[in-house]
Amino acid sequence: MSQQSPNGQTSTPVSGVDDGAHRRLRPRPLVQPPVDPAHATAFGRPAGVAGAFASRDVPAPQLQTAPPPPESLVTAFGRQGSSELLQRPPQPTSSPDPDIDPVFWGDKPAGDPWRDPASGAVIGPPAVGEEPPGEPERKPGPGPQLSVPELLFGRRVKPAALALLLTVALVLGAVGGLVGWLIGRAGNPLTDSTVTLAEVAEGKERPAGSISDIAKRVTPSVVSIEFKGANVAGVGSGVVIDGGGYVLTNDHVVAPAAQDTSAKLSAIFTDGTRAQARVVGRDPKTDLAVIKVEVTNPTVLQFGNSDELQVGDSVIAIGSPLQLSNTVTEGIVSALHRPVTAAGENGGPQVTYDAIQTDAAINPGNSGGALVDSRGALVGINSSIRTETGGSVGLGFAISGNQARKISQELIRNGSVKHADMNVNVKSVSAETSEGAQVQNVPAGGAAAAAGIQEGDVITKVGDRVVRNAAELVVAVREREIGETVQVVLARQGRELKLDVTLKSD
Repeated sequence: MSQQSPNGQTSTPVSGVDDGAHRRLRPRPLVQPPVDPAHATAFGRPAGVAGAFASRDVPAPQLQTAPPPPESLVTAFGRQGSSELLQRPPQPTSSPDPDIDPVFWGDKPAGDPWRDPASGAVIGPPAVGEEPPGEPERKPGPGPQLSVPELLFGRRVKPAALALLLTVALVLGAVGGLVGWLIGRAGNPLTDSTVTLAEVAEGKERPAGSISDIAKRVTPSVVSIEFKGANVAGVGSGVVIDGGGYVLTNDHVVAPAAQDTSAKLSAIFTDGTRAQARVVGRDPKTDLAVIKVEVTNPTVLQFGNSDELQVGDSVIAIGSPLQLSNTVTEGIVSALHRPVTAAGENGGPQVTYDAIQTDAAINPGNSGGALVDSRGALVGINSSIRTETGGSVGLGFAISGNQARKISQELIRNGSVKHADMNVNVKSVSAETSEGAQVQNVPAGGAAAAAGIQEGDVITKVGDRVVRNAAELVVAVREREIGETVQVVLARQGRELKLDVTLKSD
C-alpha cells in the first residue's frame, strides 16, 4: 500500500513486519561459515564447558605424550651413562684439579656482576675484567722492526740461502737476456750489422754561376720585412740597393704600416739581425717603395739591365713566401712587357706597371723580393701573381729592374716621384680590324687636348710600342720622360692619324 507523507509526497513501504501502523524490518540472518574439525578440536570448548572458562570441577583433558624416540637416535644423541647436568653445581674457588676452571661464583665473587648469579641488578660502568696481579702495565710504542728476510719469509730463510737465491736469479736473468739477443739476431735474416754503405770521396761540384753559387751571393742582400700593429700585421720581402741602408720593396708591403701609426716596421737579415725601418718614400701607382734601416756594411745587390732579358732566360726569385725566409726558386722568363693592373691599396688608385712574367714559384710574402738573372744581377722586383687558388700556378709578375731603378732613385732623392702623363681617360676596345685604347674623356689643359686628341679616338701606338689595351697605353706613356714629345698613332672615323704629343706630369 502507498502512504502519503506530511509534505504531500507518497512513500512506498519496505517489506517487513506489518504491525498495523508501521512496517518493521526483520533482523539479518546469521551466516556461519563451516569450521574445520581439526581447528574445532584444538580451539573448541572442552566437553562439559558451556561458558568462557571451565570450572574447577571439570577434569583437565589428558595430554597425549609423544612416542619414545627410536633406539638409533638415542644411541647417537643421548647421554652415555653420565649423570652430569648442563651446568656444574657450585664448587669451592680453590679447585684441587688445576686443569678445571673454577666456577664464576666461588667463595670470592668475580668483579663482573654479570657472572655472579647472586649479584644485584645495578647500573654501573662497563664490565671490565680484573687484570691479573703482578703483570706490569703496557705502554704504547713502536714494536720491534722486521728485517727483509723476516718480512718476506717470516724468519724461515737464512742469510746465506737468501744470497744464494739472489745469485741464481741474476744468473737466470743474464742467461735469458743472452738467449733473447741471440734469438732476435737469428729471427731477422734481412739485417746485417757488418754492412757499411759507400760514399763518394769528393764533394758536389758547384761551379761559378750555378744556382747555389748565385743564391749564396745574393741571399744576404734580401731581407724579410715585418710590420706589427694594433690592427695590422704582415710579412714581405725587400732588397738592399744601397750601402746607406736603403731597401727597395713593394708599396703594398709597407702601406699598412704607413697608414697605422701603431705599427712597427722592421727588417730581418739572413744572419738574424733585426733592425727598425722607416719609410723613405712611396709610389702607389707603380707599387714601389723605399725604406731605410740603420745597419753597417750591408750586402748590396746591384741592378742589371732588364731590357737585355729575353723569353726563356733563367731567373731566380728570392724572398720570404708564406713567412719562410731565405727561400729560393728557379724558373725562366715566360713573357716580357706584360702590362699588369691591380687594385690599389685600401681604395687607392690602380697599380699599373710593365711586368716581367716568370714561372719561378712566387707566393704571398715574395712581394718586394728580388728577381735576378743568371749573373746574380737584379732585373726585377717580385710583385704579384695570377692564380685561382691563392698559391703559385706558374704565373708570377715582377716590376722591371730598369723602371724600379729609376723610381727608387727618385724616391731616395726627393721622397716622391712624378710620372709622364697624356692626361686622357681611356678604355680597352677590340674590333675586327684593330684594337687599342679608346679615348673616353679629354680634360682641358692636358697634353692630349693640346695635341688635338678627341673623344672617341682609338690610340693604337705610342712611339715604337704597340698599344692593344688601356694598360699598355699607361705603361707606354710612363716609360717616357716629363716634357718629352712622342708620336701617337690613332684611328678616327676609319682613318689613321699621327699626332705629336708633348707629355706632362701626372
